[in-house]
Amino acid sequence: MPFEVDIAIIGAGAAGLGAATRLAALGRSCLVLEAGMRVGGRAHTESASLGAPFDHGASWLHVAEHNPLTPVARRLGFTLREGERRRREILLIGDRHATPAEKAAHDAACDAWEEAAEARAAQGGPDVSIAEAVPHGGYWDATASHWLGTTICGVEPWKNSLRDYIDTGLDGETPQIAEGYGTLVARLAEGLPVRLGAPVHRIRADGAITLEGPGGTLRARGCIVTVSTGVLAAGGLRFEPGLPAEVEAAIAGLPLALLSKIALRGGEGLGLGPFARLGRRLEGAGDHPMSWLVAPFGRDHAVGFLGGEAAWALAREGPAAAEAFARADLARYFGAAAVARAFPHPAVATDWGENPLFQGAYTYALVGAAGARAVLAGARLADGRIRFAGEACHTRYAGTVGGAWASGMAAAEALSATLPG
Repeated sequence: MPFEVDIAIIGAGAAGLGAATRLAALGRSCLVLEAGMRVGGRAHTESASLGAPFDHGASWLHVAEHNPLTPVARRLGFTLREGERRRREILLIGDRHATPAEKAAHDAACDAWEEAAEARAAQGGPDVSIAEAVPHGGYWDATASHWLGTTICGVEPWKNSLRDYIDTGLDGETPQIAEGYGTLVARLAEGLPVRLGAPVHRIRADGAITLEGPGGTLRARGCIVTVSTGVLAAGGLRFEPGLPAEVEAAIAGLPLALLSKIALRGGEGLGLGPFARLGRRLEGAGDHPMSWLVAPFGRDHAVGFLGGEAAWALAREGPAAAEAFARADLARYFGAAAVARAFPHPAVATDWGENPLFQGAYTYALVGAAGARAVLAGARLADGRIRFAGEACHTRYAGTVGGAWASGMAAAEALSATLPG
């Protein structure tokens, strides 16, 4: 490793790359140290497994009208496609298709779910879980909680802070990127000083900031830490002196949720057009319906989404269990024989929960920890020379690539202003 640099950045995800981009514009020397062998972090696209771009992580350009990466994507010529909100080509009730009236009732229940959450948050008072704020007992209420809570948030509503959920709600346009979100983020890394395969295990703050890892030691004037709160909570990066109690509490209050994807290549003979969406009514405790996106951009694959405890359980069991689960869920729509014919290839299952470099997908706030994002983003260690950035630190667009990028930019600006020269 180089002996000295103005600012060291730990992690080459969107936050780290955003920080490096801003520092380059400010004329600061920096080095991005990435433990893995690729850039992008939780935005990762590859084409080998499905024969077309497949986003293992981030898939949607959330709140595109305010997302700082939207104009960048358009300027670079990426293809954006906006989908219809809450559209379902097939909505199953048991073993039959829902009628148009039943689909309308499902959509109304989802609207009522969101309205109830917003109304309860507007009342103020102590923070509560999402589950305490939303409707219960209606025909579609448990299904709405499953889709809007467990699936989208990656965590069950009873664990999730209502206040944080409302503060970081993602509305507006949400297009997908044909070439892959990870492809866009990797493009943004071009020309930046990134060192791959360079894990950092300890940061010491003395006269300089000293970063230590298997590859050696790097002394810098400042440091931006962008690793996930999952890694921080597990002690994957040690600080000397130790972190202040309020920072430790903020990290503990922002655990990682899990949204897994299981993708199958094929789909011929199912009679579905591009971007078909499939879902089914929750059938009680122990049922974990997947949300399906079939033929994105007209491609020959289907992607199933599963969040929360069911996703964690499958991650622990391994790819074979994930594939069996996905095929069984898809068979509810078409029958096991038809699924076997339509999807003859092995499945691809994401591994964010088991990957030690991430240990989950994106953050949520525990009940009572809604202010933790501001605490982590505002932490000023070593007289302001060590700062945090990432999706966990964005108080409005948490859980998004755009939020991570903006957080990295802001941390770079603030740290550069702190350092003389």
